[in-house]
Amino acid sequence: MRRADRLFRLVQLLRARRFATGEQIADELGVSKRTIYRDVADLQGSGVPIRGEAGVGYRLERGYELAPLIFTSDELAGLVLGARIVASWGDPDLATAVASAMTKVEAVLPEGLRRVVLETPLFAPGRPWASAMAGEVALLRRAISERRLVHFKYGREDGEASERDARPLGLYFWGRKWTLAAWCELRNDYRSFRPDRMKELELLDTSFDPDTDGISLAGFVAKGDPADWESWDWRREAAEPPDLPISITDTTSGQDAGGESFVNARARAGREESRST
Repeated sequence: MRRADRLFRLVQLLRARRFATGEQIADELGVSKRTIYRDVADLQGSGVPIRGEAGVGYRLERGYELAPLIFTSDELAGLVLGARIVASWGDPDLATAVASAMTKVEAVLPEGLRRVVLETPLFAPGRPWASAMAGEVALLRRAISERRLVHFKYGREDGEASERDARPLGLYFWGRKWTLAAWCELRNDYRSFRPDRMKELELLDTSFDPDTDGISLAGFVAKGDPADWESWDWRREAAEPPDLPISITDTTSGQDAGGESFVNARARAGREESRST
């Protein structure tokens, strides 16, 4: 558990009880009493009105409330739009995560700002093929996080086919396509790959460490030579007329035309996309 989460839970625990000993709190949070003593001292030092002392017990003054999340309307609008983009164009796991995050934000906002979340008129319409376009993004995200090589068969736009082992370094979303920034073991150089052109993607047991081997996302960006990246005529694709949006244009953090929450609208989006593919 992150320390910030532990401190939050500690305060919530004291709010729910009239009195608690350090041992009781430690058992509840799964840490040592010494850790609780330090946490309480830090909270007291930051102004949280916790009364009591180590070895005796603690109580929280009545009426104390955690400060609510404070956002401006523009900040919330930015969060909502970002969440809607992820919900429409990200992989299913990331879409579920962002829906959960926005539900938590919405739950602690005062009424006036909650209306901003529900009524922000900024949308990121999905497409029936959006999920398929993301390809193996979820597995690639895992590989990046765990610093593990991936193996896949790859088909270039010019028809050339090959098998690659690669160190995944980062994912880029370009509005219509995803690309993977990677170190290609076959070419012994940085390369960019389209996930939707990968076949039989596998997560390998072989790990890598950008901190020690000098192969990193920063190195990929620093090279910056498009000639070394997978060819992609983004000017032509950008000029193509957009596909018509699917019927739910606002799979959103908030409500669509039918008054659905972020989570319900996203689930309905998934069902309609499945029927379309």
